[in-house]
Amino acid sequence: MTLISETAEPDIRERILVVAERLFRQIGYQKTTVADIAKELRMSPANVYRFFDSKKAIHEGVARTLMGEVETEARRIVAEPGPAKLRLRELLKTVNRMNTERYVGDSKLHEMVEIAMEEDWDVCVAHIECITGMIGEVIAQGVASGEFEVPDLQLAALCTCTGMIRYFHPQMIAQAVNKPTASIDHMVDFIVRALEPRR
Repeated sequence: MTLISETAEPDIRERILVVAERLFRQIGYQKTTVADIAKELRMSPANVYRFFDSKKAIHEGVARTLMGEVETEARRIVAEPGPAKLRLRELLKTVNRMNTERYVGDSKLHEMVEIAMEEDWDVCVAHIECITGMIGEVIAQGVASGEFEVPDLQLAALCTCTGMIRYFHPQMIAQAVNKPTASIDHMVDFIVRALEPRR
């Protein structure tokens, strides 16, 4: 039996995640089996288990990849030059847009996220903490430039993230479709005004 080299292992893990995400989108997380993933890759289920010890671990890997893409875009916005107000607005709207595009219009992927949220996986908690941290960075930059005035940066970031939860959380985004609610622009305006210095 040929041993897989250490340099090939990350590539195989990535291929497993790509195929798993495609199958989760096509037939749903619940209906997809490790055997289905293995068959698509022309390998045995035992070989898949060499890289991921369970279907849940594969699911976590797919979720981490999807959430990581949102985090990468958020980091890009945080690092941009320009007024903090504009970047905070762009950051909040981008997280909403990416989560809406990925999870709300795709019922199979939405099912996968629902399960992740229900089981409170560490990957979800880490993602929320990461996004909250980046919101805090932009608020801190706004405080430094005089655009914002907050007595407690960490609390301001937590309150901002909590205020945006209906626009960030895939289930809440889906549930609010066609229901009376403030628009994303109105909510972001409200948050930005709350952070501005009191005249």
